[in-house]
Amino acid sequence: MIYPWGTDRRLNAYSDYFRRNFGQRVQKITIDAGFTCPNRDGTCGTGGCTFCNNRAFNPSYNHPEKAVKDQIQQGMAFHKKRYRKATQYLAYFQAYSNTYASLDELKALYEQALEVPGIIGIVVGTRPDCVDGEKLDYFQELAKRRHVVVEYGIESVSNRTLERVRRGHDVETSLWAIQETAGRGIHVGGHLIVGLPGEARDDFLEMAEVVSTWPLSSIKFHQLQLIKGTAMAREYEKDPADFMEFSLEDYLQLMMEMLERLNPDFVVERIAGEINPGMGLKKGWGLRYDEVLRKFEELLEKHDSWQGKHHRSKP
Repeated sequence: MIYPWGTDRRLNAYSDYFRRNFGQRVQKITIDAGFTCPNRDGTCGTGGCTFCNNRAFNPSYNHPEKAVKDQIQQGMAFHKKRYRKATQYLAYFQAYSNTYASLDELKALYEQALEVPGIIGIVVGTRPDCVDGEKLDYFQELAKRRHVVVEYGIESVSNRTLERVRRGHDVETSLWAIQETAGRGIHVGGHLIVGLPGEARDDFLEMAEVVSTWPLSSIKFHQLQLIKGTAMAREYEKDPADFMEFSLEDYLQLMMEMLERLNPDFVVERIAGEINPGMGLKKGWGLRYDEVLRKFEELLEKHDSWQGKHHRSKP
């Protein structure tokens, strides 16, 4: 069976999206450009979100004291060994809030990345309260000559949850930023966490349905991973009963039910996350992401399930 996104895979997979649009694999190169966050510098809070420690996700070649082009070149060297077929790359500004500076500062960093041979575009990870019309207008112009994605940390569609994790913005701000970005013809990514404290199975299913009505281009799901030294890790140690804990099998079952409700137009970048070894408070599943994804696709086939199977069309 060929699904609406043009392949026989049961989800609208990120790797297939790039093969359709660029004719080959495209690899992300992560960058730590030394940004901070309004939830750390006192603008809307200090200490950051209770779950946050970016060191748990940054590759070893990411150091903010290194020039952007040097991080990219080191990242390319790393990925050429791991993915020998990759010849085109996206510069992924990942750590913290990568639009949290003046437009002139941002332009200098983005353009430095785009000057590196082999970089075909940028992915900019940020918060929905760190963009404005001027910055989005710049991305709109840039997108006419390069591939541009603005990726927002949505995390949850519950204001109660966002307040509890000290996110510093509400759901309405997320929707505003996504609508403003998509309205300019820019690719919009969204990031969601499955397992934040106080949320349960029905909340996660509702989250998939809610975001399916938003004008996203792509989406990432990460299971909650408790990072050593974070406020959330301390919260868990004090009251673990308020957290849902997933075995791999339970998580994949839940993710299958979420995927069935998800807009089939969304490109699915990830269904789970990985952290650097030794950073987690608890032992993980012990599998690389490609192994988790393979098990997930086997589960979809077993249950004759696919992305959007139970999706409710926009009213």
